[in-house]
Amino acid sequence: MALKGLDIFKLTPKTNCKDCGIPTCMAFAMKVAQGAVGIDKCPHMSPESLKILGEATEPPMKSIRIGAGDAGYSLGGETVLFRHEKTFVSKCLYGVRIHSDDADTLIPELSKIDYERIGERMFVEIINVEYAGNKDAYLETVKKALAAGRTLVLDVKDPDTARAALELAKDNKPVLNAADESNYQAMSELAVKYGAALGVSGKTLDSLHDTIAAIEGLGNKNLIIDVSAGGIDGGALSIKDAFARAVQIRRASLKDEDRSFGYPSLVNAAKLAPKNHELQTALASLFTVKYGSIIILESMTYSQALPLYGLRQNLYTDPQKPMKVEPGLYPINGADENAVCATTVDFALTYFIVSGEMERSGVPVNLLISDAGGYSVLTAWAAGKLSALSISRFIKENNIEGKIKNRSLVIPGKVAVLKGELEENLPGWKIIVAPNEAVGVVKFLKELKA
Repeated sequence: MALKGLDIFKLTPKTNCKDCGIPTCMAFAMKVAQGAVGIDKCPHMSPESLKILGEATEPPMKSIRIGAGDAGYSLGGETVLFRHEKTFVSKCLYGVRIHSDDADTLIPELSKIDYERIGERMFVEIINVEYAGNKDAYLETVKKALAAGRTLVLDVKDPDTARAALELAKDNKPVLNAADESNYQAMSELAVKYGAALGVSGKTLDSLHDTIAAIEGLGNKNLIIDVSAGGIDGGALSIKDAFARAVQIRRASLKDEDRSFGYPSLVNAAKLAPKNHELQTALASLFTVKYGSIIILESMTYSQALPLYGLRQNLYTDPQKPMKVEPGLYPINGADENAVCATTVDFALTYFIVSGEMERSGVPVNLLISDAGGYSVLTAWAAGKLSALSISRFIKENNIEGKIKNRSLVIPGKVAVLKGELEENLPGWKIIVAPNEAVGVVKFLKELKA
């Protein structure tokens, strides 16, 4: 059970030395209890206290690593059921299932989904290689999947094939999605030998729990729970049962502190809704919210990716911290000291939309981003974060006039009211009001240049 602040305080040195950067040991203990700082911030904690606190403050859901190098990811480590309570920790990953007969078609298609949104790269992170009974064909498919540079999920329960596939993919640090109540010991040994995370499924929640506990008893806690498998003959569950299982497992882990259910979840939407891409997309959105860590589909097109990745990005941000870009001078389209200046807020979504439209125009622009608290244009203006004073102060404090010869400044159309005051605060500058919406920026800048 997690310790309270007073319990943690009793284990501290109680010297108020401030070496942790916090004024008192009591304040430090309260921050540790809230999860704001780690216990390792105190350099004077005894080994015995560190052991006790390490076990007590460990997240109810274990954090595991899959993949290697640039294709390595953290899963799990969650502490809340709902994002508004605090924040979700490890974003879910999207994958595509392939077989030996469709690998040559699907793998090249993956590279087409690769774009940037608000500074984050959006692409298919996982390839799920599903075994169809032919060992040689499966191993050839694994080789093709490895060449794509994605993290693999090896969906195979045949021990010989699993061993050979792991030998090929051992440097990839894949997930071996193979264990159930009938084979968990052999599959756990393989997973441990090759450093792979082990996917576990069960026919019922009780059998799944017992299987996980048995694997933990073998010393393996590098696990992922497949909430979509466990139906008749080891096939997929119904959508209703898979969703219920995902929610029940997460609640048992976080609310009841059941450590045996404290692992990330895998959901194979390709098995839950075969050959129904629209339903698979809907299921992917459902399990993005509750509570898939890896979500597998039959394919990924732009029409699927745009809503899914947008949903994921919105969900896996800290609700207490605005998405901001650093204030500064951003030259666009090779802008030099003679290019026109423009300004907007530091809210990341606004910045990337506006800068993207400016890039499309082809017109060189020096984009000035001042500290507006991470708010949108109208919100920042209403809160006093975006004003004639803040913009003029930014220009003066950052010596923009010493860097830029052009004295034209384009301001957002929604704060046209700032034009007169800016002209007073910035003598010699010409203040130009842009369109209200970013969609009009391209035409506006081209005509401005003309």
